[in-house]
Amino acid sequence: MIIHARAPVRLDFAGGWTDVAPFATEERGAVVNAAIDLHAEVRIELGGDGYRLESTELGQVVEARDPSELEKDGRLDLIKAAVRMYAPGPCRVTTRSEAPPGSGLGSSGAMDVALVAAFEAAAGRSPGAAELAERAWELEAVEARLPGGKQDQYGAAFGGWNALAFDGRAGDHEASRWVGSTAVRRAVELPAGFAEHLADRILVCYTGRSRISGDTIARVMTRFVLRDPVVTATLHELATVADEMARALEAGDPGAIGTLLGRNWALQQRLDAGMRTPEMAALEAAMFRAGALGGKAAGAGAGGTMFFLFDRPASLAAGAARAAGATVLPLRWAAEGVKVW
Repeated sequence: MIIHARAPVRLDFAGGWTDVAPFATEERGAVVNAAIDLHAEVRIELGGDGYRLESTELGQVVEARDPSELEKDGRLDLIKAAVRMYAPGPCRVTTRSEAPPGSGLGSSGAMDVALVAAFEAAAGRSPGAAELAERAWELEAVEARLPGGKQDQYGAAFGGWNALAFDGRAGDHEASRWVGSTAVRRAVELPAGFAEHLADRILVCYTGRSRISGDTIARVMTRFVLRDPVVTATLHELATVADEMARALEAGDPGAIGTLLGRNWALQQRLDAGMRTPEMAALEAAMFRAGALGGKAAGAGAGGTMFFLFDRPASLAAGAARAAGATVLPLRWAAEGVKVW
């Protein structure tokens, strides 16, 4: 039996960090993101004499005769966690990601969703998108013990444009929710043609240096647990920016969107001194010289990818981004979430 699954990564327009526990479970988080046409892919072949796990993008292979050998050791820990979580018996699992490693585009969350969807299908189940997102988060945060929030999994499971609320009150608001979810998801309704307008005017730039988001997340959330007033106030402000971003997108207001991207990025940098790397600073300066209305780091920051909004075709600034050392990534919106076949 062979099963395939693929799930899209995302651009987070505002509110990232507020989806991470314990802030997301104790306060009010909000995130706005959009799925993009770069995917995490999984292939599972059930049967055989043992376990063979392979990540083609990382060039790593782990083989074992027994699942007890699949311990966390820094090599393919997410795939190992999925095998432990689902106990499918001997199998071969192969993964591939179209996004660069450590890009900040939520590729691990998309891989979570693809793995969970594939293993659920192997067990004869087809959960809804919200349940897949929650189980995928459980795979990463609980089974694999990798810190992070939930926005990546929801973006990958649902696709499209998402306004996500993390306030512990999901049960009264989301008909498609999974029982126990702390997330409420609604689709952001853009004006006709505005998504295409944004795709033409947003430049997505990989800085060439991946980042270990878990380290940054741990530092920031430790400060929140200690009730650092700067971190606590900044996280609340990020949730407010996400609320405003959803309204700006639905109003089709590029000027407001650009301003809010800049506000969000300034708040991200307030959270941690290592949020902006020298490569990011150089790229940001080049993009504003090229006329950017605003921009921010994708995901946690501290390296990875940045994206910028312009008032003219973004392709006109691609040369300046490359001259600053960045790789320009393609941008197409992904209207659909995870797919299994």
